[in-house]
Amino acid sequence: MEVLLYALGALALAAGLAGLVLPVLPGAPLLLAGVLLLAWAGHFAVVGWGTVVAAAAVSVLILAVDWAAGVLGARAFGASPWAMVGALAGALIGLFLGIPGVILGPVAGSIALEYWKDPNFERAAKAGIGVLLGFVVGTAVKVALGLGLVAAVALVLLSAA
Repeated sequence: MEVLLYALGALALAAGLAGLVLPVLPGAPLLLAGVLLLAWAGHFAVVGWGTVVAAAAVSVLILAVDWAAGVLGARAFGASPWAMVGALAGALIGLFLGIPGVILGPVAGSIALEYWKDPNFERAAKAGIGVLLGFVVGTAVKVALGLGLVAAVALVLLSAA
């Protein structure tokens, strides 16, 4: 049973890292589930509750970065609230179009509603660029946090070996 839990924990961590980039997988929850499975496999002796709580905090931070990155990027480029609504609508529509839709949907949505509000294409394009840059920077931060979490758990496991 322990071997199965360790295998499932490692698989959940790998899927969680993939989920930080692929929108079809819930990255942060999978990372937390992986840490919980590893802790359970070792009866919380090696990977203890402190590590689980730290993993939960990192998972919440990853979710916060995911939410805030696009908004902050768009705001840094002068986007209006209409561009934010457009980015959200574009993200929802983009979910049905695969990875390109998830990346380009918020950009297109922010451009469309920013332009609808004020027919100034330069301003609308800047809002779209801000959303795109926020997405890219946010993804990089999420991946760095996820890799740091996995590395910390690996160090805890290796120190007990």
